[in-house]
Amino acid sequence: MARDGSAARHGGPRDEPDGGPRGGHRSVPHTADLRVEAWAPTREECLAHAVRGVCESFVDLSGAVGRRRRDVEVRAETDEDLLVALLDEVVYRLDADGEVPVDAEPAAVPGGMRAVLHMADVGTLAETGAAPKAVTLHGLSFGRGEHGWECSVTLDV
Repeated sequence: MARDGSAARHGGPRDEPDGGPRGGHRSVPHTADLRVEAWAPTREECLAHAVRGVCESFVDLSGAVGRRRRDVEVRAETDEDLLVALLDEVVYRLDADGEVPVDAEPAAVPGGMRAVLHMADVGTLAETGAAPKAVTLHGLSFGRGEHGWECSVTLDV
């Protein structure tokens, strides 16, 4: 959320001038929780935008550089479960290691996804909001929409 209480939006409009979809993300006002929406032409780009949107909700990533690489693999039967598993990994790394991904490179693998997460120490980044504590299933959605892939996810803060 922007500091003035409105939704903070990152990335471009949902459509390029040529009619093709473009990726982006935004935080959406939600009582006592964090809600992030992301969109992109591909499932993997949408996942990357969701990760970035969650992280930008509580730290300033402008100019942040990943100092470590984490290779993670998550398995899931549905796209929604895949989104939850990836964001659970983000929350876990923040809680257990004090790290936050400044960039994510997801790639499909049979039965799930492999992602390269470029991590920075959270203590080196300016805090902009409350850190997420857990991913919830309330209002969870992830799938192909009219203009590409779209997701919405709520996290407890």
